[in-house]
Amino acid sequence: MVAAIDQGTTSSRCLLFARDGAIVGSAQLEHRQLTPRPGWVEHDAAEIWERTAQVVASALEAAGLDGSAVAAIGITNQRETTVVWDPATGEPLAPAIVWQDTRTAGLAAELDAAVGAERLRKLTGLPAATYFSGPKLRWLLDHEEGLRDRARAGRAVFGTVESWLVWKLTGGAVHRTDATNASRTLMMDLGKLRWSEELLDALGVPGRMLPEIAPASHPEAWGATTADGPFGRRVPVAGVIGDQQAALLGQLRRRPGEAKCTYGTGAFLLMHTGQEVIPSKAGLLTTVAYSDAERVDYALEGSVAVAGSLVQWLRDQLGFAGSAAEVEQLALQVENSGGAVIVPAFSGLFAPWWRSDARGVICGLTRHTDRRHLARAAIEASAFQVREVIEAMRADAGHAPGELRVDGGMTVSGLLLAFQADLLGIPVVRPRCVETTALGAAVAAGLAVGFWESETELAGALEEDARFEPTMSDAERDERLAAWNKAVERSFDWV
Repeated sequence: MVAAIDQGTTSSRCLLFARDGAIVGSAQLEHRQLTPRPGWVEHDAAEIWERTAQVVASALEAAGLDGSAVAAIGITNQRETTVVWDPATGEPLAPAIVWQDTRTAGLAAELDAAVGAERLRKLTGLPAATYFSGPKLRWLLDHEEGLRDRARAGRAVFGTVESWLVWKLTGGAVHRTDATNASRTLMMDLGKLRWSEELLDALGVPGRMLPEIAPASHPEAWGATTADGPFGRRVPVAGVIGDQQAALLGQLRRRPGEAKCTYGTGAFLLMHTGQEVIPSKAGLLTTVAYSDAERVDYALEGSVAVAGSLVQWLRDQLGFAGSAAEVEQLALQVENSGGAVIVPAFSGLFAPWWRSDARGVICGLTRHTDRRHLARAAIEASAFQVREVIEAMRADAGHAPGELRVDGGMTVSGLLLAFQADLLGIPVVRPRCVETTALGAAVAAGLAVGFWESETELAGALEEDARFEPTMSDAERDERLAAWNKAVERSFDWV
């Protein structure tokens, strides 16, 4: 079997996949979300490692197996979250700054001014935004006492979370990242797949801190676990890939024009563009989709910062319900949101707007509005944001997908998927296996070691579980979209 470690924004998981794609063991543990100041979001990298080791052991125990049954390990991760650690001790040197964090708005603006927006887009496929890792690393170098001197002396190294986990699993033997993650840093030349000296100079980042860039799927590039680690023996790490690219691979979306959307903490829509780099003029990201020893594939991506985390906010901060499922039950008690619209710009708006000055708003309230309408508006907010991304893809690529394949925790919501189909006017398809992010990491590893000859061997695991066809009239769709656009405009210029 192949073990997939899925280290996400809110939890760490390990899933064990058999040859037919069936899950034979799994475990999951949440980790803390640290918010020391408004706009700041941090993780404890040591806690993430501890949770990861625990879920590996628990998944193996649940399957009644040990590490000898594992042919290879694939790792997928929350992407832009930034970790620095001591290469001698393996200890974190600062809190990990999470992709949602907005403290680097000023640094992103400085980078934009120093390099130029057009030049930056050409080099990286990205806009200057708080989302990405490079400005986060610069902030740590500027604000953690002694860190810059340590970095120059080789006593501090950087990585996103997959690099951190590979380092820990291999006992410090491997300090690498893959191109899907490196392409999210604002430090990698997208065409050359190597760190850009121009951008490192602009950011003031010592190049010796950075991991080597390796193919996502490779039998030797990622080393092997230590015998005293969570697998209890040496097992090859053969696949490393960012979470959204992993979901694209796990959905078997490998041909140009094929797309998927993952609804988790945020929502992330990727459309495969083959081996062609398509610059975006409509607010999307150009990113690496997959790489192995022989080829590199690219994608257009629309990133939505807040999706499932809005439902969590209703549950935890406002006390609407005891679970996400209860929020949906509230929403199903009304036919519509009663005119209420929620724009969840808690940390600004990502694609296609890229407005770090935006903040969350609730519009259209009347005395008729109650918590059922707000619950429905919260679920609908994800669908509205994904609609914006689809329209941006249509503008950039000249076409939109004929259907949308979906995955992630929020896809248990039939209400969300039916409303999404209505807003898009195309079918929305949920596969039988919705663990496609972990499956993609497993595929990257399994292909590298020959566990699978082709990803198409797993097509059975992705048979349709449900298909949602659009039923909304054009007039109603236009009315709902007009209200959404008004609300989005009102979220601007708060910071």
